[in-house]
Amino acid sequence: MHQMVFEVVTYAVDEHLAGHADTIEVTITADGGIRVRNNGRGLPVQVEESTGKPTVELELTELSFGLRARTGYWVSGGINGLGLCVVNALSSRLTVEIHRDGHRWTQAYEKGTPITALRRHEESSGHGTAIAFLPDADIFETTRYSFATLSERLQELAFLNGGLAISLTDERPERPVRYHHSDGLRAYVAHLSPYPPRLVHSPAIAFESENQDATIFVQVAMEWNTWSTGGLRSFANSTRTPEGGKHEQGFRSALTNIVNDHARRQRHLRADDEDITTEAIYEGLTAVVSVRLAHPVFEGSTGTKLGNPEVNAYVQEVVREHLTDWLDHHPNEAAAIIRHILNAST
Repeated sequence: MHQMVFEVVTYAVDEHLAGHADTIEVTITADGGIRVRNNGRGLPVQVEESTGKPTVELELTELSFGLRARTGYWVSGGINGLGLCVVNALSSRLTVEIHRDGHRWTQAYEKGTPITALRRHEESSGHGTAIAFLPDADIFETTRYSFATLSERLQELAFLNGGLAISLTDERPERPVRYHHSDGLRAYVAHLSPYPPRLVHSPAIAFESENQDATIFVQVAMEWNTWSTGGLRSFANSTRTPEGGKHEQGFRSALTNIVNDHARRQRHLRADDEDITTEAIYEGLTAVVSVRLAHPVFEGSTGTKLGNPEVNAYVQEVVREHLTDWLDHHPNEAAAIIRHILNAST
């Protein structure tokens, strides 16, 4: 049931990634429903000749297996791109309001079926989409939304998409929350780190890069602290990948090689010393690796393991270039990190 919310939100995130939206407003309404509003371009309203139906109605009623190629990167909300039609089918009622092409447009549905045609209303200079729905009580055992569950995921999306403002309001009573993290993954790593922080270095290391043909975009943030086991979180197209995958493999491989190479170049390790182990390098490390790609392949028992081999190679390249550069240009912080790692290996 909560995934229904996230599926609608991913459409707005897609608009943000394409450069057309910077605000998403999620509301748990007084009747227990959900309203998601964004200031993107608005879902298309033109009639498709082959069906005689407006595009928005097709989005809300027809299955499309696999990720849809909208604009910019594809974003999977976890239902493998099946999209708004699934939300509509699982709702006792759903309404869509669109500001686009100089007018306000609306359409209403019950149990996935349109009960009104798409209607054009007064002129409007605005742009964006608002979708409101009520989960079907005949399908779900409970239709009560958890504020905490929604809040955690929406904050995560704000971290992963720097510059995107996401708000959550609960009208059961009102309980507003707004997330907007201009620092993106650097702020996310700080959020994940233990409090009070006992950092080996500050601020967190962060970098990003896009490949030449704009099919893979990589973001990484990381920092070491002295008193926690740390942890690595990875994402593909804003979706958590708890089973890891090629992006995690690329990060782990590059990190181990870089740390050992830097330690030897700076003579923290003698020629006959053994390499620093991966376990020691990860002691106290908190890291987030996020990739966006045009054609993600998800594998694993729950479909949350990224299988694209080209991502492994590109993540290694990005980490090798940027982390090596950071260590070389921050010698004091780099020395502190190596000392911390060596202490962890003893």
